[in-house]
Amino acid sequence: MTQFNFKAIGTTWQIDIYKELDSQKEEELLLIIKNRIEVFESNYSRFREDSIVTKISKQVGEYGLPEDAEKMMSIYHELYNLTNGFFSPFMGNLLSDAGYDSNYSLQPKDELSVPPEWNDVFEYSHPKLTVKKSVMLDFGAAGKGYIVDIIGELLNSEGVDEYCIDAGGDILHKGKNTIRVGLENPKNLDQVIGVCTLQNGSICGSSGNRRSWGKYNHIMNPKTLESSDEIIAIWVTAKTAMIADALATCLFFVDASMLAPLYDFEYVLIRKDFSMEKSEGFQGEFF
Repeated sequence: MTQFNFKAIGTTWQIDIYKELDSQKEEELLLIIKNRIEVFESNYSRFREDSIVTKISKQVGEYGLPEDAEKMMSIYHELYNLTNGFFSPFMGNLLSDAGYDSNYSLQPKDELSVPPEWNDVFEYSHPKLTVKKSVMLDFGAAGKGYIVDIIGELLNSEGVDEYCIDAGGDILHKGKNTIRVGLENPKNLDQVIGVCTLQNGSICGSSGNRRSWGKYNHIMNPKTLESSDEIIAIWVTAKTAMIADALATCLFFVDASMLAPLYDFEYVLIRKDFSMEKSEGFQGEFF
């Protein structure tokens, strides 16, 4: 087995490849992976001055988006409409005002920005994006899952057909054997409260416990301008990491029955009193 460990897009990556690679192939493949992640981050990170996202926050007008933007923009638009705006790409100013800014100040402003409506900001027909109002975008609710999928596709194209990618808990697995994924206790990061069995799919979790400060965490309600506190952890399994990642955020704000007609997924959520809601097909056990 070959294993890569590195840091990128603000998190720790572990990629397990279930076959031995020679040293030259290993070195070349790691470089290709890191370069692809760098391209993605340089386009979509609100923390980088050179990104498209930062340019959009400063200048209205027409933008030609990269080819890989189409899938991500499509899922954001679809879920924005389906959740009545609770799942939104326009969270950047709100998160920054609350303290989760480019300097990680964690110092909230006295007044927080209300995220705008999609049609007030965008006219979009890939690859052309017309920005009518400057706004700080944030693709954190699906972007990490999406780059995990992209790296999975890259491995496939390089002849690697069995692997597990773990980017800060967003996991994509491909292979003939199942893996067991520990589900972290949101109130005690040294414990797991359950285990999920995964094969040829993805699991992504979302919780406010790792990025929290004062009365806020990174899961912000765009309607109330407050952080969610009724649900403390969610895990979603799906075929792709982007879908699992995106739905793990949606479930903080909408019932699973709203999402089920359009998406094939399973889930479990933990409320603050540690009561649990779990879909029938979620392949997990809890302690």
